[in-house]
Amino acid sequence: MTYWDPLPALAALPADSPYADVRWDGRWEERNWRNVPGPFYGAATDTCWTGRLHAPESVLYDPEYGLEYVYRQPRDPGEIESLREAACEEAYGGYGYDGDLYWTPDAVRAWWRDRGRVREDAFSLGWGEWATIGREALQDLAAGARAYVAHIDGDLNGYLRGYLFRLQEGRAAHPGERLPELRP
Repeated sequence: MTYWDPLPALAALPADSPYADVRWDGRWEERNWRNVPGPFYGAATDTCWTGRLHAPESVLYDPEYGLEYVYRQPRDPGEIESLREAACEEAYGGYGYDGDLYWTPDAVRAWWRDRGRVREDAFSLGWGEWATIGREALQDLAAGARAYVAHIDGDLNGYLRGYLFRLQEGRAAHPGERLPELRP
């Protein structure tokens, strides 16, 4: 997976959608450390576990407090719409989409170097005690955590290299262009 800029697709979503009045009030300094680098993130969200109902391909929950975070950046317009729905249902307006203003190449590389902490956290959700409890919402959480581990172990490296290119060059890479390494 390479980087795809989701912000133009967000701006192009229909204004007459029931989810058009979403509050994107998330504050960068309050973001959850589990958020994967990119424009979207969960910050001071509620604890109602509604995000995965709308965006299971993008949203997970903090196991201790139930705070929502973005484990995979949207990959197409449908996932943008789903994430907007999740953000609209979030009572505190705790999602943000201004991460591009704050992520720097050094910060992305630092997150990548520390990904073991994030992976360990997701692994404990996907295969630990949370995965053995029979409630449907917890089984869904465990499935999402397993998807996050697979993302970290799989295509996240390519996505982040493309995101680094976007941060450095101000545009997505063209096919065949060399992408920066995550290790400086």
